[in-house]
Amino acid sequence: MNRIFFCLCASLALIACQPAEEPAEPAEPAPEVTEAEQPEVMDPSMPEVPAGAMLMDRYDENLQILASDEFEGRAPGTRGERLTVDFLVREFAELGLKPGYGDSYLQPVPNLELTNRHRSSLDIAFDDELVELVYPGDMIINTRLLGEEEHGVSDSDVVFVGYGIVAPEYDWNDYAGLDVEGKTVVILVNDPGYDAGDEDVFSGRAMTYYGRWTYKYEEAARQGAAAAIIVHETEPASYPWEVVTGSWSTPQFVLAEEGDEPRSVIEGWITVDAAQELFANAGLDFYEERERAGAGGFTPVNLGATATASVRNDIREGLSYNVLGLLPGTERPDEAIVYMAHWDHLGRDEDIPGSEGIYNGAIDNASGTAGLIEIASAFQEAGTPERSVLFMAVTLEESGLLGSAHYVHDPVFSHENTVAAINMDAMTLAGPMRDVVVVGYGSSELEDILAVAAEAQDRYIEPEPSPEAGFYYRSDHFNFARAGIPALYAKGGEDHREHGREYGEAWARDYRDNRYHKPADEYDPDWDLRGVMEDFELLYKVGRHLADSEEWPEWYEGNEFKAIRDAQR
Repeated sequence: MNRIFFCLCASLALIACQPAEEPAEPAEPAPEVTEAEQPEVMDPSMPEVPAGAMLMDRYDENLQILASDEFEGRAPGTRGERLTVDFLVREFAELGLKPGYGDSYLQPVPNLELTNRHRSSLDIAFDDELVELVYPGDMIINTRLLGEEEHGVSDSDVVFVGYGIVAPEYDWNDYAGLDVEGKTVVILVNDPGYDAGDEDVFSGRAMTYYGRWTYKYEEAARQGAAAAIIVHETEPASYPWEVVTGSWSTPQFVLAEEGDEPRSVIEGWITVDAAQELFANAGLDFYEERERAGAGGFTPVNLGATATASVRNDIREGLSYNVLGLLPGTERPDEAIVYMAHWDHLGRDEDIPGSEGIYNGAIDNASGTAGLIEIASAFQEAGTPERSVLFMAVTLEESGLLGSAHYVHDPVFSHENTVAAINMDAMTLAGPMRDVVVVGYGSSELEDILAVAAEAQDRYIEPEPSPEAGFYYRSDHFNFARAGIPALYAKGGEDHREHGREYGEAWARDYRDNRYHKPADEYDPDWDLRGVMEDFELLYKVGRHLADSEEWPEWYEGNEFKAIRDAQR
């Protein structure tokens, strides 16, 4: 891997620190990265945080406000959004940030809400048997085609296309020699590296974007498939079937500008039990075909069946907002570092009376949103940087990373002039940690800068606990990455300075099992905020270093987004 070389001037030491589809679910612990495995660093000096620029009491107060019952779970298009957006605009203005979207702090995000209030069906017909897949036990399907008329497929040939991947850089093409125009494709979840036991197959156990379900639908549409059905398996998906049905049973959102993008008519999932039944009816063993699909040189299989499916959505136009505050640079104002955190959460369950039905989203993601204010304060106190810095609280993350996707579609700074993106999402509020977890570890030279800043805090960086889950592709920084912009998502891990790793693991497990995407994700006055303030200092230092330098961090060799960035430079 190429490593960034940087050496900070002594003067920098006197200036002044850190940020769908199924949103990222916390993961189980992973082994530590040893000191020998840390990225190489050339100079431990880093910019300092001005005294009094980051205030734990202010962060605590803002965290309470954003996660309060008054804000009603911060769902887009609700009173909770209005309160949240007004609060953020006021805070950005009081810090002296300029409006980031023309003369406004608000970037409109037009969207469409698709609600399937009608019974969807999916039937698979063999020569001598009709298999009726039932929602939600066997399948869940939807359509992102616009229009309230019924959409569907009829007597569409069913073809198993393995992992459904076309990846020239890995010499992999599951659609080679196959015409799937008008057909229904059945696709495996994750990518071939998951089961290969070989780090040279894709990225080994670490999921690439080719393993994400969003990619599989995109590729199926490019290939002309009328319907794309993914086989759900809990371990390679990294979430149970209930997460799929829970996410897909609620209204789905699309950006208004997505209306003309190619789509398969039907997108959906089936359980692995349903898949085994279908393959058995075709005279095949599902697991044997699954193994064959991961071995390379795969040939798609016509299952000798046809699919008939239909969906009808009600459609409502909506408008939500990203909140953008800008600190213009003095020397290179057209070049920018972007800090982001999503302000939205899940709102409230109207069927549950009172505050018990409010999804406050304290950790996810009032914790990151309040952090934007602290980092912006540090930048202001340290003086105007050479490059511009954009602070962005984005909407509709919980609906598929749509707010950040819209910004990338309509950016304030061009992709080629955006130096880096730094994301804060679901921060660790369990106290000071020795480790800094990098989601998507091994992606870009931003990790080299992070390692320097972490060393100055007597900390070390390590990979996320479950790289096979593909969490790098599940939060807002991903939209920047797929546009070629190096993006960093890092936060405190589980190796607690005072109580050890077992304590940190227990805190993470409690959040994952008892609070994540539940009304129980509420503000807790007993949280130890010392660690998250260290994290904000850390991420501030990464961004401040870049803002006062001429460096352009690059993707590491072999990263799937490197070619996009190389074409921009």
